[in-house]
Amino acid sequence: MAGQDRRVRRTRRMLRDALFELIFEKGYDRVTVQDVLDRADVGRSTFYAHYRDKEALLLAAFDDLSADLRHELDPPMPGGHPGLLAEAVFRFAYGRQPAFRALCGKRGGEIVQRHLRRLLTELLTAHLRPDAVDLPVPADVVAEFCTSATLGLLGWAIDNGFPHDAEWLAGTYRRLAGPGLTALLAEHA
Repeated sequence: MAGQDRRVRRTRRMLRDALFELIFEKGYDRVTVQDVLDRADVGRSTFYAHYRDKEALLLAAFDDLSADLRHELDPPMPGGHPGLLAEAVFRFAYGRQPAFRALCGKRGGEIVQRHLRRLLTELLTAHLRPDAVDLPVPADVVAEFCTSATLGLLGWAIDNGFPHDAEWLAGTYRRLAGPGLTALLAEHA
């Protein structure tokens, strides 16, 4: 049974990696199931034994990435400053560049962009200080702002081939978004 589980994991990893490579080369919308089959060197029946269609494969890959990110950020960070979460996201992305290039760059599908935005907004909201409800700006607005800033910088890094390390990106985030966020959070500290 363990051998079968290993084969299943290996097949799914091969399909996922093939999809990532193809998205990076062609863009998600231009990738077909046949392209994935050819790249992964698996049969059509094998693909459909695991996934309904290429969107199901994409979402499964994103779900794996999301679970890893949630695990990385659990428990919530002390202090509740959104910049800490953004820094953790940048480090996480830099450690998984092939996946992020495929899923989150210009060539990734719109569906992944929506899911990633929703995930980051949810994580940011959960990581805000408990007293963030007393802020002069609603917590969901703060989370949306931070999500947009994080995704904007991350998208820039992805689309430019990760020209700097995660620390540089985190420092840029702090310089651009940090002063306003720090002032806002300090008003109610």
